[in-house]
Amino acid sequence: MTLEAEFHQAMMEVYEVAKAHNYVATYFKRMIDEHGGVEAAKRLLAEREIQSGLMRLWELNLLNHSMEAAVWQERFRPLFTEAEVQEARRRLEQLGFFSGK
Repeated sequence: MTLEAEFHQAMMEVYEVAKAHNYVATYFKRMIDEHGGVEAAKRLLAEREIQSGLMRLWELNLLNHSMEAAVWQERFRPLFTEAEVQEARRRLEQLGFFSGK
């Protein structure tokens, strides 16, 4: 399996975990279906605002199952620019993801 395919699978898992917690992220799923996991993540990271989906995952205490957390993983970083990785980190940092780690 290619790294891109692994990331796509990770994005599908983000969707499934959220769904298991009664949050159905239809816009996120549609983006993955239409553009693939990597391109969907790149499009979401291009927006400076934190998306409502990430806020919902934060409310559910599921930041570790977010697209941003996947992008931040060392193994997936080669798929993204340094700016995209840093944007993912900025969002996670803003929501306290790294506190106490």
